[in-house]
Amino acid sequence: MGSTIPLSRVPVPSDHQARIRDAVRSAETIGTGIGESRLAQMNDAEPLSAFLSNPAVHAPIYSLPQVITPKTIAEFIGGHIEERAQGVGLLFVRTNPSGEIIGYSDFQIWPEWAAGELGGALHPSLQSQGRGAAGAASSFDWMFQALHLELICATAALDNVRTAKLLDALGFERMGEIDSVRADGTTRRSKVWELPKREWRLRKSLL
Repeated sequence: MGSTIPLSRVPVPSDHQARIRDAVRSAETIGTGIGESRLAQMNDAEPLSAFLSNPAVHAPIYSLPQVITPKTIAEFIGGHIEERAQGVGLLFVRTNPSGEIIGYSDFQIWPEWAAGELGGALHPSLQSQGRGAAGAASSFDWMFQALHLELICATAALDNVRTAKLLDALGFERMGEIDSVRADGTTRRSKVWELPKREWRLRKSLL
């Protein structure tokens, strides 16, 4: 099944695509300064399932399995391990000092367009404290620099006000609406944002 995003598709040379794939295959952490994060492993299925079972976490996210269980999350993790080997996807978990999962980051990469999408969530107790914005900004830096991307795209449900405010504040451009396709083939109407590397660099230089 083909992706409906990115909407802006500028093909890049094969050597650039290879650099992106190699960077994805070798990624083990998400840069620095954004908390404890590591690649998700198969033994994370149960704790990640417990984290994602909270409707406040999973409800706004279309890319998760529709039924959250250790089995479906094990399949979700396994799929991302395969995607990493292909250089097209990554899944990280964020933990607190006691090792509990308090967040995750899901990267989908399209090397042919040097584009990527970041999804994920933080524990509700960590939201509305500015941590989400800081973490997202650091992740975008990392995607542009470490993964050699030229474009980041993002989607959110039409009623997801929190994410819309975050993306607008970070300088993403609203591109319209699409039907995001869930893992089970059903769709969700979504708003779409895009952010080119040049615009991100310009915005950062003015801060």
